[in-house]
Amino acid sequence: MIKNVTIELDEPIKRGDQIIASITLRKPNSGALRGLNLTDVMQINVSALKTLLPRISDPTLTEADVDKLDPADLLQLGTEVAGFLVPKRLSGESPDTSTTPSPTSP
Repeated sequence: MIKNVTIELDEPIKRGDQIIASITLRKPNSGALRGLNLTDVMQINVSALKTLLPRISDPTLTEADVDKLDPADLLQLGTEVAGFLVPKRLSGESPDTSTTPSPTSP
């Protein structure tokens, strides 16, 4: 299961003296999604991403950083976030069978 993904930005963003050229996102847990509509997150709604990305990014983005993102980079980040929410059985990823008994097990 993918827990983290690093995205290289097409257009790095500047924060003071720091240049952010790549962002690592971690798979959000339910707490990180609090107050958000999952449909908005899946539809890559900009307002939802402005709330969620600071909670799951490294370096930690601010809302102002999200506002500075190139639209292509925002779409790239949003697509990865939406991908985190797709169930394994729909994503083609093999489910972890170590904790799930097979239907033929006694």
